[in-house]
Amino acid sequence: MGIQYDGQERVFRLDTPGTAYLMGIAGEEGFLGHIYYGARLESAEGAAALLRCGENPFLPEKNERDRVAFYDTFPFEYPFHGVGDFRESCIRIRNDAGHTAGKFVYEKHRIFNGKDALEGLPATFGKRDGDSGSGSGCSGEGTESLVITCSDRESGIRLELCYSVFEDVDAVIRSVRVYNDSDTAVYLEKVFSGCLHLEDREYETITLHGSWARERHVERKRLGYGKYRVSSQRGESSHQEQPFLALAEKSADQQKGEVYGFHFIYSGNFLAQAQKDQFDQIRVVMGIEPEDFCWKLEPGDHFQTPEMAMVFSVNGLDGMSACFHTLYNRHLIRSPWLRRERPILINNWEATYFDFDEEKIYAIAKESAALGIEMLVLDDGWFGNRYDDNRALGDWFVNTRKLAGGLGELVKKINALGMKFGIWFEPEMVSPDSEFYRAHPDWAIAVPGRTPGKCRSQYVLDISRKEVRDAVLEQIFRVLHSANIEYVKWDMNRPLTDLGSAALPADRQGELFHRYVLGMYEMQERLLREFPELLLENCSGGGARFDPGMLYYSPQIWCSDDTDSIERLEIQEGTALVFPLSCMGAHVSVCPNHTVGRNTPFATRGMTALAGTFGYELDVTKLPEYEKQMIPKQCRMYHRFHGLIAEGIYSRIASCGEKKLFDCFQVTEAEKREALVFFTQVLGRPNMHSLQIRLRNLKPGAVYHIYEVDQEKEELLRDTGQRIGGSCAMQAGILMEQLWGDFQSKLLYLTEE
Repeated sequence: MGIQYDGQERVFRLDTPGTAYLMGIAGEEGFLGHIYYGARLESAEGAAALLRCGENPFLPEKNERDRVAFYDTFPFEYPFHGVGDFRESCIRIRNDAGHTAGKFVYEKHRIFNGKDALEGLPATFGKRDGDSGSGSGCSGEGTESLVITCSDRESGIRLELCYSVFEDVDAVIRSVRVYNDSDTAVYLEKVFSGCLHLEDREYETITLHGSWARERHVERKRLGYGKYRVSSQRGESSHQEQPFLALAEKSADQQKGEVYGFHFIYSGNFLAQAQKDQFDQIRVVMGIEPEDFCWKLEPGDHFQTPEMAMVFSVNGLDGMSACFHTLYNRHLIRSPWLRRERPILINNWEATYFDFDEEKIYAIAKESAALGIEMLVLDDGWFGNRYDDNRALGDWFVNTRKLAGGLGELVKKINALGMKFGIWFEPEMVSPDSEFYRAHPDWAIAVPGRTPGKCRSQYVLDISRKEVRDAVLEQIFRVLHSANIEYVKWDMNRPLTDLGSAALPADRQGELFHRYVLGMYEMQERLLREFPELLLENCSGGGARFDPGMLYYSPQIWCSDDTDSIERLEIQEGTALVFPLSCMGAHVSVCPNHTVGRNTPFATRGMTALAGTFGYELDVTKLPEYEKQMIPKQCRMYHRFHGLIAEGIYSRIASCGEKKLFDCFQVTEAEKREALVFFTQVLGRPNMHSLQIRLRNLKPGAVYHIYEVDQEKEELLRDTGQRIGGSCAMQAGILMEQLWGDFQSKLLYLTEE
């Protein structure tokens, strides 16, 4: 790992353990151009020639008559707007005269050990205190950074292009700071976090799409001419899109081939785009969605973009996934719960919905505690006049008609069972039918003279305003201080519409989307400072804000409101493509499933949820006895394998989304001494042989003993009597028998002899 600058060649080189990133300064004017990003180089000698400055249309200093043609072909590291580059720009600034043209050229740079934090934004960091994950403290150790200053001398606008690399992961982190050094205000109409230029090699795009209850399904397609973009304009990263884009060689699969991955560490509107131009070059950009974005920059002010993470793998999609998993586990998630064993929880939502009282909640807790479940989470409906989802959001005080003894007494009774207690909030929303809204109707986002549209019978609070954030947090802190509450589920159940803030002047209304996200980040930061040991789980109508930005505040995010174990196969596959398994909120729920009405075996539901944080979403008092008896064994299964799943190397073997017949993936301990193989047969087929499954990431010369995890018998591990060499398991494979029936599953455990 390291960053170097060759003053003679005028080339910057950023090295990670397995990759290199090169850019160079061209010509007398100092145009900053991208040269290379890919596998590690022994030498970068002669790389500057790849900027193609020695061929037509040449540098402007040699061919002023074709300056515009130069702009339209040069691989700008951070392309500007309005002077001749007709591909997607990264920055557009409007001055007081209404003009938007700009030209940013190299001025200076600095290289330093460590990494800057970003004010008000989530950001990657170096090693944690003790590198144990036991605290939120972090340092810049193991990190090196580069800041390149580029200026538009005519306008007085200055950019700082920021890059960081780590000693233990093949990732490059990008962000940009914009400074107004002029004497007049300007308006940022677009400011992306980074750009990358590549020569086309028949790349295919990989993105994650969906909707409520079917988030993050993988889509792969050929990149043709023009622009391919994914984005969100909903005020959240969204159910529909993920702030992620990958480019893969046509021949790339899970294990081999070149893959570039791009992920935006942000929780609001975003744009990720790949553009193939007339010269078969590809420009990738990523940043805040420009639609409805306009930021006024006064003289002396600056603007900070969120971070963009880039990774490169020669080992296919599994290699890309491993880079992202390592990056987030070691350099983004700060929670003290990162490497702790999370408590097995039971959430009352699908058990009771709004129809509960203290007696019913305590009965669920008592039965759950007897079965080995470790925490009761009280979901929506415990506060204000909340008997349905048409009222009371914003009234964060206990409904004593439901909880007669108050929250403190209920928590004491549940703690006495040996269980922890958690609670649900939706701090960013307000019901029109609430005491909070009646007292402060101007605190909701709305356009003056227009009645804002409701969604789930609620409005959005304008948390860009400090007084709104303070008022909401004051209520929440009062509740959390009133009892021994160790977990919070932070929900957000609707997109942002009817954008208008009563606190912003007319020329700053375009700042509301971003200010909203900054406000939400500040609220969660204050929550964690007040309660540093709190286990926080983010949620947004399920998975509408499942993004890297939220991982900075919570080590786990509710993956989807769809808890059906078969639907979850595709959802969790897409999620695991870029996120560690340990951050995926996953629960066992009742059948018929409340979303799709499907019936699946309790063992399959347990195995699917095991590939996440693990918990239950049902009324345990109403379960059939044979299912109830499986819960202690599933709890033992979670405790036995939690460390392996949370820390292990993830490998995708077969995709339910592609095959539609079965799903298979593997998690392997770092030293390759043990592994888990998850197999789900979606549809049974008649008259078929067993499947031959090739495993991954084993020691070729080692011999492994194979056990089957049995959720029904007293002994958790059933000895199959099978032994297999690592190379044989990876090259020839193991046999997976056809199971009888649909939606059946098998979990194998391999341990080195």
